[in-house]
Amino acid sequence: MASNTQIKPDDMLNQPLLDALNVEQAKDENKKKLMSINGVEGLSKLIGVSIQTGLTDAQVVTLRGKFGINQFPESPMESFLSLLFKALTDTTLLILIAAATVSLIIGLIEDPAEGWLEGTAIFIAVFLVSNIAAFNDYSKQLQFRALEASSQKDERASVLRDGAIHRINPKEIVVGDILILQAGDMIPADAIICDDSTVLANESSLTGEPDDLKKSKDKDCFLLSSCLITEAEECRALVIGIGTHSQWGKIKANLVSEAVNTPLQDKLEDMTQTIGYIGMVASFGTFVALVVSIWARHGGKDVAQGIVNAFIVAVTIVVVAIPEGLPLAVVISLAYSTKKMYQDQCFIRVLAACETMGNATNICSDKTGTLTENKMTVVEGLFADTVYTQEQFGDGSTMAHEVKVLIAEQVAVNRTAYFVHTDQDGKPLPKPQCIGNKTEGALMTMIQQWGFNHDEVKNKVYDQKKDKVFAFNSGKKRSTAVLHNANGSVRIYCKGASEWVLKDCTMMMDTKGNPAPLSDMKRNVIEKHIEAMASRALRTLVLAHKDYSKASELPANWMENPPDNTNLIFDCVVGIIDPLRSDVIDAVRTAQSAGVVVRMVTGDNIATASAIARQCGILTSNGTAIEGPNFRKMTPRELDAILPRIQVMARSSPDDKYLLVTRLNGHGIPATKEEWVEKFKDREGVTFENDRDKLLPGFRDEWEASRPEGGDVVGVTGDGTNDAPALKAADVGLSMGITGTKVAQGASDIVILDDKFSSIIRAISWGRAVFDNIRKFLQFQLTVNLVALLIVFIGSVAGFDPPLNSIQLLWVNLVMDTMGALALGTEAPTPELLQRKPYKRQASLISRPMWRNIVCQSTFQLVLLLILLFDGANLFGIEEGISCAKYSIKSSSLLWNPITSAQANSTYGTISCKSFNTFCKDEGYSCLKATRVLPTYNGVEVRKSLEDMTDYTEKCLTCSTKDYTHGTIIFNTFIFCQVFNEYTARKLGDDMNMFSGIAGNYIFLFVSIFTVFSQVFLVEVGGDALQTTPLTLIQWLITIGLGAGGLIVGALMRLIPIKDDPNSFFDHKQHSNYVVAGAAKSDDEVAALLHNDKVV
Repeated sequence: MASNTQIKPDDMLNQPLLDALNVEQAKDENKKKLMSINGVEGLSKLIGVSIQTGLTDAQVVTLRGKFGINQFPESPMESFLSLLFKALTDTTLLILIAAATVSLIIGLIEDPAEGWLEGTAIFIAVFLVSNIAAFNDYSKQLQFRALEASSQKDERASVLRDGAIHRINPKEIVVGDILILQAGDMIPADAIICDDSTVLANESSLTGEPDDLKKSKDKDCFLLSSCLITEAEECRALVIGIGTHSQWGKIKANLVSEAVNTPLQDKLEDMTQTIGYIGMVASFGTFVALVVSIWARHGGKDVAQGIVNAFIVAVTIVVVAIPEGLPLAVVISLAYSTKKMYQDQCFIRVLAACETMGNATNICSDKTGTLTENKMTVVEGLFADTVYTQEQFGDGSTMAHEVKVLIAEQVAVNRTAYFVHTDQDGKPLPKPQCIGNKTEGALMTMIQQWGFNHDEVKNKVYDQKKDKVFAFNSGKKRSTAVLHNANGSVRIYCKGASEWVLKDCTMMMDTKGNPAPLSDMKRNVIEKHIEAMASRALRTLVLAHKDYSKASELPANWMENPPDNTNLIFDCVVGIIDPLRSDVIDAVRTAQSAGVVVRMVTGDNIATASAIARQCGILTSNGTAIEGPNFRKMTPRELDAILPRIQVMARSSPDDKYLLVTRLNGHGIPATKEEWVEKFKDREGVTFENDRDKLLPGFRDEWEASRPEGGDVVGVTGDGTNDAPALKAADVGLSMGITGTKVAQGASDIVILDDKFSSIIRAISWGRAVFDNIRKFLQFQLTVNLVALLIVFIGSVAGFDPPLNSIQLLWVNLVMDTMGALALGTEAPTPELLQRKPYKRQASLISRPMWRNIVCQSTFQLVLLLILLFDGANLFGIEEGISCAKYSIKSSSLLWNPITSAQANSTYGTISCKSFNTFCKDEGYSCLKATRVLPTYNGVEVRKSLEDMTDYTEKCLTCSTKDYTHGTIIFNTFIFCQVFNEYTARKLGDDMNMFSGIAGNYIFLFVSIFTVFSQVFLVEVGGDALQTTPLTLIQWLITIGLGAGGLIVGALMRLIPIKDDPNSFFDHKQHSNYVVAGAAKSDDEVAALLHNDKVV
């Protein structure tokens, strides 16, 4: 088909054609098929799209109707039934089900009328426990899917439509859209490069290829969705595959991500296992005691049923003892916190980061956009040998036209940033929004004020077929543009860090725009002006250029390495103001009071960085500012001598940030000779034997020797693609949601959606809340566990029926696991959390005050329950243990002689089975055992009870209604002890006000109300299944009052003067002493180490 043939879109354009161009792992074949339709130009004609202006609104509607939306299929969730099956296959529940089955069979054989009750009740309890476990797991999936959806809703991609760049949600992209891509962008759909740009893309997420791949229109032109642009100028690409027809969409539906435990979950699971073993010992002891009691107390009756019941109680103790609620509490707390943190502008990508952030000891923060507003404005500068102060700086009317034209050309061409003028809905913005580098945006605004339109200027002088723009190079600290002029000459424009670019300048532009020699005196004037602007917290930037008379003078490799670092002509240095965020000073102060060291790491010069750091409160009188080039030359020993004092690192490269982080936390430091050699293989003349302790980041043995208690927990902010290594090396990587690239966000653990430093502090607060919430639940559950195990064990050994039967124990398990985790795992952070130091990595989960609280509450509850067990019947005036509340007569022909208490014939027998109705109709054991005058055959007065008649109860009576009042009082008191214990567990330390903030925790209040109403229901209607008897109002009030005694104990126990172990907190002073031990330096020595840098 000829390239000039006009083809209507519907002639050939269909999904099979697009699919044929986009076959997985077949780039060469795809390229051949593309060329068969005359390449991307032919494809664009098939679609009907102009590569220069993009789709029209009408085309978008048509193509969306034909090819659908760019929505990826969601990864399949595990079904509720699958989760329920997993819960039911838990070993302890399987044993309990087997025991319940045996109990049910034996019960039906021995007592068909009521023998099924206990077994059935256990089955119901197991059903409830397993369903709740499955529901919790299923809810967790839903919660994180909702969080993912919230994140996707905020994503934006740039497309060209109707000749203008629009920022839209990736879901709105259609086949035929022209994507505008920059370094750091994630590719939102499969596309083909349609301009002459060359980019590097990382496809490891899709193909597993670890290296960045070069992409261009002439060679490999296919960009794949979900992959990252790691290096690029502005690139345009034609969309050919969206949603399920993209290569990512085809495999995403089959991806199932496995849940990974957080460090805290691992700790808790270890503790769960230990407690489980203790529970098994208690379970075995209880089983032995109950089996012995079959003969010791019951005379060997119902041996089979007795053994089965003993086994059920023993297994139930194991179920109760194993605190599976601990990992559940972590899940609930993390899920709740991540949702709340999202509302606080912190999107958690990695669950473990939430808890880790709570104990961060260091934050290495960027300056621009995090500490400052990232609202750049050029306010002063030195242009062509003329100083313009903030008062003089304006529309450039006093500046030579030739100077303005040259600077405007550089600004318009040497950039990747651009302005958008409408929002996602097409409505005009109050002022243009800069997408990309905000410094470039400030320069673009400056030339607009001079009367230049940056797009018009670029279109006039820039030819993408011959010219090239090089994105910011962190090694050279500059970005560059190469322009071929109409007269055959070539101009190199570059802009970048003032010190770096200025040192490469040998000429300067005079006031008329002509090159002039850059004398030492002039250079000194420029340097002093740069220092003066930096000292006023202005960001400085030098713009320069270089001319070649003809293109042949360019180096052969200029396309890869432009000649932008020698013999430059200085054009201007601008001073850009970026005001501090209004909340940053308070946020820094809060972090410092929380024991967190805040360090600023920036590419600005040391004067600018120090001035801003002082304004923020980061740089203190005891702190040090250092420059990256000198930092990276230090040996590990030299760095450790000043590391605790470094608060600002200026002129830093991404590698400097990485070295700082690894030296602080130890991640990525080579641990073996092989690792060290691999890391430094590109350094000539370096050997492991001579240099392992001389080159940063050091060697593992040396690092550990200087830090016997381990390293710092480091949070690092980053927004650029080159920040990814430092973000990965950090304990918590914090990327920026607004200015951050997709590469940075992909390498991070938390995305700060509003780019504010104060949001990082909120992340610390929530992290500490998660850690404390888990400990609150741990304090609560260990108390319940300890009391439940001991009361059942002691009661069984003492010969009582189990004070808490198997069904009641399962309800206890539900209360303390699911409901307790829900109540205590959802406490919001309080200001007090940021008034303590962070905990060490190895700090125990159970602190000294927690042990105090557990012991005091457990002792109170156990003593209370033992009193009720041994003397509760007398105190309440009720029958001990399980008795009968109502008997019915099962025989009427038998007679007893009251004198002998033995069965007799009709001559001597005067007491029959019917006599029970005479004395005790519709009554129970209390009446049966009451002493009364019984009639005799000879009229002799005999005072005995019906129970005194031999085998009278067994032969005459059947208990139609059992009396569980004694056990119910114990059970009810125990549950209300836990209800009020939840309130005392809300505070870990010595805070006497256990109700502070309770009104705002609706989940806690709901759990309390639900537990109370459920308990009332179970007691009043539980009957034989739960072995409960309805209580009187007085009994209810007394048992609730006894449980409420835990509040008094909770207050009194906090008067016991027990404090947290100081060694459990991270002490920067002590840690610093370890680090600098043997390498301590005086201020003079520190200054020498810093060479020419200032010790501030």
